[in-house]
Amino acid sequence: MVSADAARTVVGVLGNLISLSLFLSPVPTFVQIWKKGSVEQYSAAPYLATLLNCMAWTLYGVPMVHPHSTLVVTINGTGTAIELAYIILFLIYSDPQKRLRVLLFVLVEFIFISVLTVLILTLAHTPKERSMIVGIVCIAFSVMMYAAPLTIMKLVIYTKSVEYMPFFLSFASVANGLAWTAYALIRFDPFIAVPNAVGALFGIAQLVLYATFYRSTKRQIAARKLSKGVLDMSEVVVAADQDDSKKKKEGSARHQNDGSATATATATA
Repeated sequence: MVSADAARTVVGVLGNLISLSLFLSPVPTFVQIWKKGSVEQYSAAPYLATLLNCMAWTLYGVPMVHPHSTLVVTINGTGTAIELAYIILFLIYSDPQKRLRVLLFVLVEFIFISVLTVLILTLAHTPKERSMIVGIVCIAFSVMMYAAPLTIMKLVIYTKSVEYMPFFLSFASVANGLAWTAYALIRFDPFIAVPNAVGALFGIAQLVLYATFYRSTKRQIAARKLSKGVLDMSEVVVAADQDDSKKKKEGSARHQNDGSATATATATA
């Protein structure tokens, strides 16, 4: 019979893999941003929220705070590095005003985590006290991370388009929430169970929106391409009319010159 610890380890490893796919799911989005040279309407909010969440959970999993949580540290430490890479790319391709706003948020997040680390290591004297304090903070930040796409969901409802809500990010959010909820229920850890259950619900809501507005998104993209094609053809027609007019003028000028030359030749003869 498989022990609870062994089952928890297996689910935790699975959770690591799913979480890694969640962290890597925005890669196609950033490839598009890189190709276009602009972040367009994409928001930095999900990446800022995820960065803060990962840093807090990394602190939660260290042995001085919550022993036997190596799998929590490994995935959230990796997630911190990945989210920093995304934010750097976002800064490169943002306009100056948006860039300054994102930098300020990152600075505030690093200051907050640093102060929290110093306080719990100096004022809280047992792992139980430390894990409770950091765990409450993690619940708040995890809900913020999962709720961050609400801004994008509002845009989806307003525009009836899921163009700026990546499908794989929503799908990975559901899988990630379910995996870590199961991990927390094997050896009950409310600080992990609560936010991930909420995250799974938010992810399901995003998938419902995606299914609802997928067809309208395709129609909007097709209409935009068609409109651009009509515009291009009108430019071609105008250019062609201009060429024809130019040729007629040149032909008329040549005809007049030929007539003058003929008259001169006749007079000389």
